[in-house]
Amino acid sequence: MRVPQHADEMTESRREAPDTVVAAAAPVRTRIALAIDVCCAPPTLRRTGRIAAVVGLVLTGINEGDSLVHGDVSAATGIKMALNFLVPFIVSNLGVLAGTRRG
Repeated sequence: MRVPQHADEMTESRREAPDTVVAAAAPVRTRIALAIDVCCAPPTLRRTGRIAAVVGLVLTGINEGDSLVHGDVSAATGIKMALNFLVPFIVSNLGVLAGTRRG
């Protein structure tokens, strides 16, 4: 087993953040475009999609389970079910963006 000799080697290994992350002084349009690029990267979409699927299923079971079991599904219930998946997807993407922010 190798023991790290330098402080740089002792830190947890991190994947390099994409070069698309810029300082807060960038124009809003540029920052939004870069955030979309980060969130649409295939590894990010796989991770956030899995999170949204698991959390969305749990929330749908908790919030809409009785409606589904009794067959009382309306358009409003469908919208609520979609939001059960959308909200965790957005929150997990915000977490990715917060983790890649520099400055």
